[in-house]
Amino acid sequence: MGASTLSLPAFAAAIFLFLANNVWHCHGITRHYTFDVRLQNVTHLCKTKTMLTVNGKFPGPPIVAREGDQVVVKVVNHVQNNVSIHWHGIRQMGSQWADGPAYVTQCPIQSNHSYVYNFTIKGQRGTLFWHAHISWLRATLYGPMIILPKKHEPYPFPKPHEEKTIIFGEWWYNDTEAVIRQALQSGGGPNVSDAYTFNGFPGPLYNSCTGAKGLEDTYKLKVKPGKTYLLRLINAALNDDLFFSIANHTMTLVEADAVYLKPFETDILLIAPGQTTNVLLKTKPIPSHTSYLMAVSPYFTGSGTFDNTTAAAILEYEMPPKLSSIHKIINVTSKDLPRLPSVNDTSFVANFRNKFRSLNNAKYPVDVPQKVDKNFFFTVGLGTSPCPKNQTCQGPNNNTKFAATVNNISMALPSTAMLQSHFFGQNDGVYKTNFPQFPLKEFNYTGTPPNNTNVMNATETVVIPYNTSVEVVMQDTSIVSAESHPLHLHGYNFYVVGEGYGNFNPNKDPAKYNLVDPVERNTVAVPSGGWVAIRFRADNPGVWFMHCHFEVHISWGLRMAWIVLDGKLPNQKLPPPPADLPKC
Repeated sequence: MGASTLSLPAFAAAIFLFLANNVWHCHGITRHYTFDVRLQNVTHLCKTKTMLTVNGKFPGPPIVAREGDQVVVKVVNHVQNNVSIHWHGIRQMGSQWADGPAYVTQCPIQSNHSYVYNFTIKGQRGTLFWHAHISWLRATLYGPMIILPKKHEPYPFPKPHEEKTIIFGEWWYNDTEAVIRQALQSGGGPNVSDAYTFNGFPGPLYNSCTGAKGLEDTYKLKVKPGKTYLLRLINAALNDDLFFSIANHTMTLVEADAVYLKPFETDILLIAPGQTTNVLLKTKPIPSHTSYLMAVSPYFTGSGTFDNTTAAAILEYEMPPKLSSIHKIINVTSKDLPRLPSVNDTSFVANFRNKFRSLNNAKYPVDVPQKVDKNFFFTVGLGTSPCPKNQTCQGPNNNTKFAATVNNISMALPSTAMLQSHFFGQNDGVYKTNFPQFPLKEFNYTGTPPNNTNVMNATETVVIPYNTSVEVVMQDTSIVSAESHPLHLHGYNFYVVGEGYGNFNPNKDPAKYNLVDPVERNTVAVPSGGWVAIRFRADNPGVWFMHCHFEVHISWGLRMAWIVLDGKLPNQKLPPPPADLPKC
């Protein structure tokens, strides 16, 4: 047969269709996605449950783009719950209305409505993730964001043979909305998850009804001998820091929160909810057997209940014919698990965190503010609220409710979007602008807690001028219990310039700051019984949420918001809202 040709109208139509789906900009293309939020039956550990999903998948579908690309995601809500989606770690420069947290950036998408999230990825590459940002819907509504470098732009580490993504999450038999609703009503701690998961699979260590050692519920990572793999690791669990290890293998960390690192080796890593970590895994040239267990288990230092289980997955070697004599053994017993730290091994955590450094080379320089315009000192931790009259509560300290705070303020979310109120100058009755720069009352933050642990409830914000250089010291407290808190700042990356245990000393600790190659992140864990200092330049106008990434703590009020004012130039101003912005 001869070569076929398109008629001129058909050719023009084909070109138009291509351009419509791949609109070229000066730095990239436009990538279109549709997210249909629907109920879907999912079965794990011998139980089928109906859960919210995106496009019927759990975890949800990946967003794949390159640095410089425009990403357009139409989210259609087919369920009864209000929904919003956050693109965790995306700076949203010029696309502030696409950030996603309900009642902060936007009103949620109501049932049978849709919203188009439209943003361009500027100056970022690496692994991030997307997730629901309202109530506890993040339990099942999450998925990876893979941001590749620009075309022909190499990684600053050896090119991997292949790339794999692993999202750590949780499996809940119960409806998580009912779990947090009951906890907020009783004032006590919520029930915990039933299993941890690798890409949605709980693995072989949990009870299985099939007698097949749970292998049908197990994620398998297939690799070839003597190759290097880039593993993109994401912690999407609701309430748990997780240790991760692969039996008899070492990993090289090369990236955290979509920022390249000075590489370092470890056989165990810790990853907090909201954090991402990229590692290089070099497989064995001649493995002793063809299957090794991977495992996650929790790191927890607080009081109360938590999911104290271990989830496993299988690293499975695909053997070439010359090595086919190696007998295939799938080890699924606890004795074959990799070594993991004890649940409260804070010394391991401190040593691990101290290894993180930015590359800080000519191509990927560090831009940490050397001078600070505004200093803030925030206490972060738990507290209590009085039990309502004629009600019995299950919180601490004799019939109280659990609460959580920043500077003893437990943030109440408004009933309309704060960003919209800010843009139109209609914040009256929505939020106030006098969030305290320092704690209103000083006390021995990590020592004996004060007698009065009651919190204040308010919707307060910090207002700062455009381009302000900011330092925030976040201090954990021993009120109720000392605990690690993964703090996430929307709209920004920040530099972690210092951290330590005990109370922050403003006269001594700043002298030990790392202002040369500090790690750059979007989520940092405030050490249990300690403090962390971060710096950033407020170059992104808007209203930006900052909160603990434990869902139980954000539900109890450990959240606040920054308002960054417009700059003088047109590209330093908050753009008007899109026409389809959801209404409350």
